[in-house]
Amino acid sequence: MTHAAGQDQTDVGDELLRQLAAAHGVGTSFRGWDGTERFVAAGTLRSVLSALGIRSERPEDVRSGLEEQELAPWRRVLPPAIVLREGQAQQVSVHLPPGSGIRVWVTAEDGGLHAARQQEHWEEPREIDGVLTGRASFAVPDSLPLGWHTLHADIDGKRAQCPLIVTPVRLRTTEKLATSPNWGLMAQLYSVRSSRSWGIGDFADLVDLAAMCGQDGAGFVLVNPMHAAEPRPPMEDSPYLPTTRRFFNPLYIRVEEITEYGYLDASSRSVVESAAARMRGANGEAGLLDRNSTFAAKLGALELIFKVPRGAARQRQFEKFCTDAGSGLEDFALWCALSERLEPSAPEWRAEASDPRTPYVRQQRGALAGRIGFYRWLQWICDQQLEAAQRSATQGGMGIGIIHDLAVGVKADGADAWILHDVLASGVTVGAPPDMFNQQGQNWSQPPWHPERLAESGYAAYREMLRTILRHAGGIRVDHILGLFRLWWIPEGAGPGEGTYVYYDHEALIGILALEAERADAVVIGEDLGVFEPWIRDYLSERGVFGTSILWFERGPDGPLPPESYRQQCLTSVNTHDLPPTAGYLAGEHITLRESLGLLLRPVDEVRADAIAEQESVISLLRGRGLLPAEGKAGVQETVEALYAFTVLTPSSLLGVALVDAVGETRVQNQPGTHKEYPNWCIPLAADGEAVLLEGLRSNARYRSLIGTVQRSLEQRRM
Repeated sequence: MTHAAGQDQTDVGDELLRQLAAAHGVGTSFRGWDGTERFVAAGTLRSVLSALGIRSERPEDVRSGLEEQELAPWRRVLPPAIVLREGQAQQVSVHLPPGSGIRVWVTAEDGGLHAARQQEHWEEPREIDGVLTGRASFAVPDSLPLGWHTLHADIDGKRAQCPLIVTPVRLRTTEKLATSPNWGLMAQLYSVRSSRSWGIGDFADLVDLAAMCGQDGAGFVLVNPMHAAEPRPPMEDSPYLPTTRRFFNPLYIRVEEITEYGYLDASSRSVVESAAARMRGANGEAGLLDRNSTFAAKLGALELIFKVPRGAARQRQFEKFCTDAGSGLEDFALWCALSERLEPSAPEWRAEASDPRTPYVRQQRGALAGRIGFYRWLQWICDQQLEAAQRSATQGGMGIGIIHDLAVGVKADGADAWILHDVLASGVTVGAPPDMFNQQGQNWSQPPWHPERLAESGYAAYREMLRTILRHAGGIRVDHILGLFRLWWIPEGAGPGEGTYVYYDHEALIGILALEAERADAVVIGEDLGVFEPWIRDYLSERGVFGTSILWFERGPDGPLPPESYRQQCLTSVNTHDLPPTAGYLAGEHITLRESLGLLLRPVDEVRADAIAEQESVISLLRGRGLLPAEGKAGVQETVEALYAFTVLTPSSLLGVALVDAVGETRVQNQPGTHKEYPNWCIPLAADGEAVLLEGLRSNARYRSLIGTVQRSLEQRRM
């Protein structure tokens, strides 16, 4: 009898724990890639709740937490932030002592005032923390323009306010592309070099790449994330594991394009030219890229150029850039300067330097003023060269231009984790549950946004990040856009499969993304691959966000989808950077690599047989569409071109052509599930063991043939 009573109490406790988790947006179960529902362990729920700042170790903690969650809105006069759609009628609850005089209004972004009307509403007052509290309801004007506004409440002379953000119902830039398909190149910029590069592709190479493919009729160039990495070597190779997502990587600066380079004294110029000549020797090599050598050489040159006095006009431009970027740039530059002195593992980061606001750090702002100025200047140079790239793209005839890539998150010991720790969760990292491609799951080692604290901050950090990326861009690709709906949180010390989903206010996050893109006249592409709830794609489509389709993944119960079944509002391509280039994929390079790394969980012969069957089903579809001969084995180039011609048959508005496919590369850029086991993100643009440089791109036979196939297919589609 005693055992049964204890068991009942445990069951009740688990149920209350699950209620508390659900109240804070923590998933208590999920469906895996195979469709099986899995329940989340109690230990995982407690760890994730702890990362959210919610205690749940004891039954009384859980009960107290449920009560706190229920009372939280009553303790606020206004919500933390309000995000709504343009023209949407919205009711806002205001909490106040019964009988109080109250006035509610909106101050619009342009300074205009808009009164909010009180609605007929009565609710029994409640005693909250010993104070009788009532709830009044007000209607927000539905005529508010797009933008960042402020909702005010005056209660007997005491005021409260919160951000009120009006977002587009649907991103209008998407409509412009509905009947006008665009093709574009997808490139890993670091790998795309010219004879003038310093061993790594840079912003000046992007200028030329945009001009070249613009002349060939491309509408965009999609590049890898160009977020900043470490301020000094050694630096992280992965562009998807940056120190910040707001600022850019000075590795990509073309030194010779800086105005002040022309005013170096003879001695300094000789030093820079010698470094450039040394690094240019690597451009013709097809082996692995060496970011650290390039970055070290560039930093030495940039230090010299920074010392050159700027003319009055240039100085004003620099000062305006710094003023516009505000405290975010100042804090990032401070972190960079501190990182010159403190190793990532230094104990100071956990003590006196743990926060930008500590007395020690405030003192360092003055002591490191010169170095802070240098790192602010680097971001200004990045901004100028990115502006030149987008200008080159649009002047070259591109309707969209440069599309930037937004990584999922940042390094746990990086600048954003330090500056934005108030709105990031600690004790957990982001990853992915096991799926058919990564059956052990993935841990991306990145701290996630804290959903509640991000809202309480008015989404300021999220807004500034998007604004900076979109400042000189025609579009943004959001890697794993499903993370704006839910993210897989993994407790510290647990395996990737021992996590759970934490849900976000997607209406706010997608709405703000659409608002900032609308203001930048930019398109938004969501990488919506992987495990997701079916309604999400419909929601993204409704908001005007493009999806992503990869030919090999588009399959139904009867095999590969016919082109007519693809989405119109979509970026469709043959491959992605997480697969080998198409020539390598057809040869099974990914299977050979995964076998050598011990990543296969089934016998290699079975995996190869499945891959061959999958490829044959696609090739059969190509034959049926007349894109390949009905009989006989097609060559690799012929098959690659047929696959891209197939994508043109789809109704998709955006068609991506991987630059590696255009030159015949076979090597994998990135092997998911590996860190040091494979040289991810270190493969230069090459083919047949020879480097492919920008100067030879337009005369490259494979490039000309594939681009010609895409252009001719598009002309036929438009007829």
